[in-house]
Amino acid sequence: MSGDAAGGRISGDAANDPNDLRGGPAFGDFIESVRRLQDLVAGTDPPAEAVATAQRLVSAASTELERFVAPEAATAAGARPDLPGRGHPLLPPLLVEEVTPAGLRGRVTFRRAHLGRGGAVHGGTISLLFDDVLGRMANLDRSSLARTARLTVSYRQITPIDEELAVEAFLHRSEGRRRVVRGRLLFGGTLLADAEGLFVVLRTGQP
Repeated sequence: MSGDAAGGRISGDAANDPNDLRGGPAFGDFIESVRRLQDLVAGTDPPAEAVATAQRLVSAASTELERFVAPEAATAAGARPDLPGRGHPLLPPLLVEEVTPAGLRGRVTFRRAHLGRGGAVHGGTISLLFDDVLGRMANLDRSSLARTARLTVSYRQITPIDEELAVEAFLHRSEGRRRVVRGRLLFGGTLLADAEGLFVVLRTGQP
């Protein structure tokens, strides 16, 4: 796993020239358009004729992209550390401000597409954020990939949408193939959720 990067000290995974990154300089705007579409699908009540028009437009966009289907290792989504959520529309739009061997700091704003109920972010989306962030710390500057074996999330307060939140993570301990990483999600000085993840280094030949 890896994280995304913006505005801080990043350990070796952000390119110097955005034009050299996959998808080119317009890819960030494209992903933002996809996120906006997700927000509108989740947060509107359109009439049938508007749905039909939107379906045709989305279908046309899908047809355009189908010509460029690529293997996992060659896709732009998830491989853009300069963009929120590494340019992957499934991931929460996390911006990493600093990541060093001592820990990670970043910020995230959950959107309408992440809404669960009653104004609160869906708990599964928070777990996804922690899996991504803690996984980055578990694999930071290490040659062997570690995968998630266990992720425990404690929800302390309601997490709001449309508010900038702080994210922190650090390596708690490392023992052989096992790496334990902890993280926190905060709104101002209020702890919203915290998590602990166990990541296990893959053996040679493991996928």
